[in-house]
Amino acid sequence: MRLFVGLGNPGAKYAGNRHNIGFMVLDRIASDHGFSPWRAKFQGLTCEGRLGRDKVVLLKPETFMNLSGQSVGEAMRFYKLTPADVIVFHDELDLAPGKVRTKTGGGHAGHNGLRSIHQHIGPDYDRVRLGIGHPGHKDRVAPYVLSDFAKADLDWLDDVIRGCSDGAAALADGETAKFSNAVALRTAPPRSSTGTKPPKAKDTPQTEPAAEDTRSPLEKLKDKFQ
Repeated sequence: MRLFVGLGNPGAKYAGNRHNIGFMVLDRIASDHGFSPWRAKFQGLTCEGRLGRDKVVLLKPETFMNLSGQSVGEAMRFYKLTPADVIVFHDELDLAPGKVRTKTGGGHAGHNGLRSIHQHIGPDYDRVRLGIGHPGHKDRVAPYVLSDFAKADLDWLDDVIRGCSDGAAALADGETAKFSNAVALRTAPPRSSTGTKPPKAKDTPQTEPAAEDTRSPLEKLKDKFQ
């Protein structure tokens, strides 16, 4: 069994914020994979379903970002899970917009949601880092993450969210490479070849071989200056 956690802040005011990309991914997974309706539980909203052969619970903490760990810890204890069973989807300032990376363990890098989870279950859980880019200065971080995605971001954002849903079953099964490939097929699909193929060797016109030059070196020199 897996616990997928999406980080964000509750309420319509924050729904489109960059900080809420974790919520957005879970909403898409629930919709695409036929999960149960959302219900209030564990100081958050949860729903259940299956991804491949795995039972998965989705959790969106409603404690506000800074207290996300309270909700995660409560759900983990109820289902008798370990940190290794938990996968957290969160916004990542240190990745360019549209980039997605997986990670196990490590620090929280100042992310208040991760900081809270560390406090309640420790650092040994999996993360899906969803790149949103950096505003350029630490003083602008708070207003940046609490602002809505720009219209120019919506195409890549949709690709990321759909890609995470496409690869969700692989992620639940521990196949992070397959998950990353599913995301890449949305965010950076392979380009089809539009060039024309060179003619096959047998279709190439054949030229007559040059006649052998039987002149002596002296005759060649003489002819050159005539």
